[in-house]
Amino acid sequence: MNTFDSFFKNYVLICSILGWTMAQVIKFIITAIRERRFDVERLFGAGGMPSGHSATVSALVVSVSRKCGIESVFFAFSLVLAAIVIYDAMGVRRAAGEQAKVINKIVRISHEDEDERNDIDAKELKEKLGHTPLEVLGGIMLGIIIPLVIPIM
Repeated sequence: MNTFDSFFKNYVLICSILGWTMAQVIKFIITAIRERRFDVERLFGAGGMPSGHSATVSALVVSVSRKCGIESVFFAFSLVLAAIVIYDAMGVRRAAGEQAKVINKIVRISHEDEDERNDIDAKELKEKLGHTPLEVLGGIMLGIIIPLVIPIM
């Protein structure tokens, strides 16, 4: 079997990639329904429901547990990695997004009065960076379901 075939027969990798892909597609659809517009950035961007980060690492953990067992070093590694990614998505990255909202507002206010315009000519910061606990939970649930539905290869 060549390397190319092996890549696409890797159960753990397929589940993880599918977790991220499905989360992004769901995010795109939710945004299209809510805002009545197509936002292609939702297919690749961070933030929103469900969390692509949480879906990816949850699918990784469950697929590794199914393929290698929960007593394996691979399971332990994937579980620790998932905990770090989920904590980061809900904590640090979410806080950075909240700070970006405040900074963007300050810049907009400072540009309203042309006479008192500051030397702030920054582009608008990205505000959708992290996730709420509900968005993370949605990603975790999606990430758990995918490996349970896909048969082990």
